[in-house]
Amino acid sequence: MILYYVRHGDPIYNPDSLTPLGERQAEAVAKRLALYGVDKVYSSTSTRAIQTSKPTCEITKNEPELLEWAKEHHAWADLAIEMEDGKRDWCFFTPKFRELFCSKEIRDLGDNWYDHPECAKYNFKKGIERIYNETDAFLESLGYRHIRYTGKYRVKEQNDKRIAFFAHQGFGLAFLSCLLDIPYPAFSTHYDFCHTGVTVIEFKEENGFCIPRVLTHSSDSHLYREGLPTFYNRQVRF
Repeated sequence: MILYYVRHGDPIYNPDSLTPLGERQAEAVAKRLALYGVDKVYSSTSTRAIQTSKPTCEITKNEPELLEWAKEHHAWADLAIEMEDGKRDWCFFTPKFRELFCSKEIRDLGDNWYDHPECAKYNFKKGIERIYNETDAFLESLGYRHIRYTGKYRVKEQNDKRIAFFAHQGFGLAFLSCLLDIPYPAFSTHYDFCHTGVTVIEFKEENGFCIPRVLTHSSDSHLYREGLPTFYNRQVRF
C-alpha cells in the first residue's frame, strides 16, 4: 500500500475555505496523484480539506470518505496553548515548548513525554492519545495492525492500493508521529508540511509484518511543475 498524506491548499480560515491560489494548488496536486492513480480518498471534515480533495476525486473518480476525527479543530483544542498575550498557538510553534521538546529530559521520557511537569499542565496527553487511537483504528481498517512503539505493523491484509488522505498541519504532525512511532516532540519540532505538500509512505510486507517507510515528505514538486509559487506558510520562499 502507498499512503499519500496531503495538507490542504492555501487557506482562508474564516470562513473555512481555500484562496484562489489554494484552488490552483489543489488542481496541481490532483494532476500529480492521477499519474499513478488513487484507489481511495479520505478527507478531514474541514471545508478547506474537502475542497483540496475535490479535483483529485474528480480526476480519479472517487468520492471522499470524511473523517471527523481528523478535523484540525480537535487537535487545536488539545495541542495549542494560550500564550502570555492571551492568543493561542500550536505548542510546537512557541519558543518555550520548542526548547523543551528538544531537551534531553523530554527525549529521556520517550513516549511518555507528556508526563513532564511542564507538559502535564496542558491537555497534551489527552489529545495525543485520542489521535493515536483513531490513527491505529484507521490503519487497521486498511489492513495494518499497529504494534505500538515498535515501528511495526502486523499485516492483516496486504494490498497494492494507493490511498490519499487530505487533512492538516497540526493534526498531521500528531498523525505521522503515531504512524511512524516517532515521539511527538521530536516530530513536531523537526518536520512540517507546506500547502498541498505530499508525504508518501510505503507499507511493504515482509514475513507478515510491515515497517512503514517515508519515501518523500511534504513534496511540492507539483507546484514547481505548474509554475506556482512555493512558500512555507506564506512566509519563506523555497
